Amino acid sequence: MLKPCLALIVVAISSCATQHPSNSLPRPNIVIVFTDDQGWQDVGVYGAEDFATPNLDRLASEGVRFTDFYVSQPVCSASRASLLTGCYANRLGIHGALNPNSQNGLKLDEVTIAELCKQRGYATANYGKWHLGNLVQFLPTRQGFDTFEGIPYSNDMWPQHPESPKAYPPLPYLINETIVRHTPDQAQFTTDFTHLTTQFIRKSHAEGNPFFVYLAHPMPHVPLYVSDKFAGSSEQGLYGDVIQEIDWSVGEIMNTLEELNIEDDTLLIFCSDNGPWLSYGNHAGAVANLREGKGTTFEGGIRVPFIARFPNKIKAGSVCNEPAMTIDIFPTIAKLINAELPAHTIDGKDIWSLLSGEPLAFSPHDAYFFYYRTNELQAMRAGKWKLHFPHNYRSLENRAPGNDGTPAKYNYSMRTSIELYDLENDISESTNVVGDNPQVLSDLLKLADRMRRELGDSLLNQTGSGTR
Repeated sequence: MLKPCLALIVVAISSCATQHPSNSLPRPNIVIVFTDDQGWQDVGVYGAEDFATPNLDRLASEGVRFTDFYVSQPVCSASRASLLTGCYANRLGIHGALNPNSQNGLKLDEVTIAELCKQRGYATANYGKWHLGNLVQFLPTRQGFDTFEGIPYSNDMWPQHPESPKAYPPLPYLINETIVRHTPDQAQFTTDFTHLTTQFIRKSHAEGNPFFVYLAHPMPHVPLYVSDKFAGSSEQGLYGDVIQEIDWSVGEIMNTLEELNIEDDTLLIFCSDNGPWLSYGNHAGAVANLREGKGTTFEGGIRVPFIARFPNKIKAGSVCNEPAMTIDIFPTIAKLINAELPAHTIDGKDIWSLLSGEPLAFSPHDAYFFYYRTNELQAMRAGKWKLHFPHNYRSLENRAPGNDGTPAKYNYSMRTSIELYDLENDISESTNVVGDNPQVLSDLLKLADRMRRELGDSLLNQTGSGTR
């Protein structure tokens, strides 16, 4: 009921094992472009309006686009922890968005994608935003990255914040572990981090090293900034200008790989860390018919654009409708480069069969689970079904959004009941069908109870045995 029959799953896994490209290309280059608060609709091939993304559209035409791709949580730090470690962030003790005064971060005994790649002799770099701990012991250079340049947390955590200016110190800019200046020119972020990325690619290639580069753009997180070359370039306004510069960034990376004749040897991934910050109105992205946005576990907060290209390994122009999540990137890359997985538990699974478009390939997970705040299990997805557990959430329902960088005030008193949605027929999560599907509900509750035993659930005052 919730999954395809076991025979089909076995066929898919067997196919993946026999056709995984790691045997023919043991050390492919890896590039991950991770944007901040970019909505599911904010790419041309996902239905963007009033701005253009020709390079991302080309990337999709030459690779695979996922329609149902998720982040583990709808917020910065937790989302990034899951991408880089293959774990639900609450397993690692990462909740929400860390602030400049946070004393915690990603622990040193966790293993990142960068550390996987170091096993295999890769050069590694992180440019842009980190947001997994700003104390020295938590910085990227302590997590497998040879080099880091950028900001340690979100670009709005500075004295110009529109709502809490006194809460934040001047925004630091780091090279490796040294603060080299404060209050950097954010209008140059996208261009500068792109140039650093392409320079790193050229240098690594010239030195004969495979490379992993994690380009984590601070944009389009507010406050929005764009370089002069893209200012006023879109019909949408500043937000569209910012997205068009990000699209240019992806194009620069693609051009560099082609110039060096290594595009066929490189897996290039594009994704966003969560949905748009809707309270910012015309400075926020769009989610089409999805419900809500960043800071909620409705589809608009956790479903994000995802495109991957690996010529001759990923079928050009393919579309995957199976659910997948950022936690799956870590084990997929491990398999791709023949790296050993860590001894500790990870939550992701190899999704190469979905990326490469293998026949009869299905999601390897029984379900995905969506935690938020301090370990609240708020929702889950299994197959076409999305189940919400009773929880409070924020919404702009019946409220006007913000404008030109000033946010509107959310209503934080909204609350769900037990709500079941058929996402194949109701992508907007508008019709609760829990009463019509008692067996589905029963099956999902059993999976949820299993996860609560593992990771806990503060909504039920339950602790888990598998947190670290």
